[in-house]
Amino acid sequence: MRVRIENIDEEKLDIISEKIAKCLFKGAFIALYGDLGSGKTTFTYHVAKHLGIDDVQSPTFTIVREHKGDMELFHFDAYRLSSSDELYDIGYDDYMNRGGIIFMEWCELVSDAIPEDRLEVHIYGSGDMNRLMEFVSFGKKYDEMLLNSEVDKL
Repeated sequence: MRVRIENIDEEKLDIISEKIAKCLFKGAFIALYGDLGSGKTTFTYHVAKHLGIDDVQSPTFTIVREHKGDMELFHFDAYRLSSSDELYDIGYDDYMNRGGIIFMEWCELVSDAIPEDRLEVHIYGSGDMNRLMEFVSFGKKYDEMLLNSEVDKL
């Protein structure tokens, strides 16, 4: 399933984030794609806020940040990794097995480590301009998640 939403400002982003947050489940994997400054961390921050987490920051220098709220959230940033091996070296399998929600930025750099079933979020635009977001679900649970979120009605 594919849903495209245009003209996303800060207010609309918060509405989208709340709808997605309500449909997340333990073990969900959200793959974030977009240029530098497109809003991957901002989207993660907004979703996390609706899960009772208020301290989300970019994990660029730490690779992963752990957050506890209504559910555990693991926020990965693969920008500084040169291979999936480096991701596994920091305990990626352990994070995957803990059942928390994973948000990963720069997935294209470790594409062989990304689960087959996932929700992809592609963000286009940067700076002060409104964004365009495209949600692409892979797998039945993610199809249902996207349908139940009703982001397609925005």
